[in-house]
Amino acid sequence: MTASETGPVAAEIERSLRSALAPERLAVIDDSEKHRGHSGHDARGESHFTVEIVADAFAGKSRVDRHRLVNQALAGLLAERVHALAIKAKAPGEA
Repeated sequence: MTASETGPVAAEIERSLRSALAPERLAVIDDSEKHRGHSGHDARGESHFTVEIVADAFAGKSRVDRHRLVNQALAGLLAERVHALAIKAKAPGEA
């Protein structure tokens, strides 16, 4: 996924996660169209995302702690622009 294939919010999510967690794999998926007409849908788009991330930072951490790390890295976007975020966080070697 490159910045040219995504909108500005998705690109910022990717930059923030790469900077904070140095993932070996990262996918930022814009799910906003699936939520058209639902509460929290933003007509500008880019309001609902799924993040699939594999990083050494998650080794030995619980699911809750992994989500906290992602949420901390994205705190500004979550407060201002992102309505919903699904997180799939794994350490390298996990299925």
